[in-house]
Amino acid sequence: MRLRRRYADDADVVYYFGDCRKLLTQIPAGAARLVVSSPPYNIGKPYEAKKKLFSYLREQAQVIRLCVDRLADGGSICWQVGNLVNGSNDVIPLDLAFYPLFRRLGLKLRNRIVWHFGHGLHAKQRLSGRHETILWFTKGDDYVFNLDPIRVPQKYPGKRHYKGPNGGQYSGHPQGKNPGDVWTIPNVKHNHVEKTSHPCQFPVELVERLVLALTNEGDLVIDPYMGVASTAIAAARHGRRVAGAEVCREYYDLGIERLALLRTGELRTRPMGRPIYEPTPGSPLTRREGVRP
Repeated sequence: MRLRRRYADDADVVYYFGDCRKLLTQIPAGAARLVVSSPPYNIGKPYEAKKKLFSYLREQAQVIRLCVDRLADGGSICWQVGNLVNGSNDVIPLDLAFYPLFRRLGLKLRNRIVWHFGHGLHAKQRLSGRHETILWFTKGDDYVFNLDPIRVPQKYPGKRHYKGPNGGQYSGHPQGKNPGDVWTIPNVKHNHVEKTSHPCQFPVELVERLVLALTNEGDLVIDPYMGVASTAIAAARHGRRVAGAEVCREYYDLGIERLALLRTGELRTRPMGRPIYEPTPGSPLTRREGVRP
């Protein structure tokens, strides 16, 4: 795996330390098949300076335009965002704010994917948030979409057609079903095998599903906000090239370490498609003394 710190056409992984706009200007127009990222949410994390919403979206529009310019015709952009909660506990769904930024550039929305996870912060004055969204846009109508690599097990694999020319035959696809637009994938918290010090880390399997569905081997994937290199891991693992940037030295160094472990086969990640853990009924985790089940 050839790792470079600046963009090069022959690199397998480009991981740039600095502002993503500087990296994006190094990449030729139309070079990428997929842009996938989770931008800063403008909530005051250590790696971002909190701005007024208008200023934040104006800066994001600059990054998005650069990304679209680097995207090939038929390429895809997947922008994963959550909510912005202001001081008065007023929720602003960022996907609604981002949608017109992409539409103004001529991109078409193919899916609004809901990423559901079971654990997170517990709210006290509203319902606890347990989902974020991925906006999947394409640049044109002739786009890559590989369904077979991301199929999930059928709920009723033994179901058969009742009547008609296929009567008696299995009705479900033998490789599994379309995963739909609601994805239940654990977020990276506490005892997750991929956990680092990054507070909003992408689970590798979330990116793997996008990479496998929306690119082919050898394609270039861009992540302008690479963090601890989860996108690079997902892309490189499946024979794609990848380029990304990170402004926080701690997270950048962690990303370099994880890529080194990937190269030697020592990196631990949650396998794509592993069932969600469910506690055993009747175990100490599922009962409380004095409370009837």
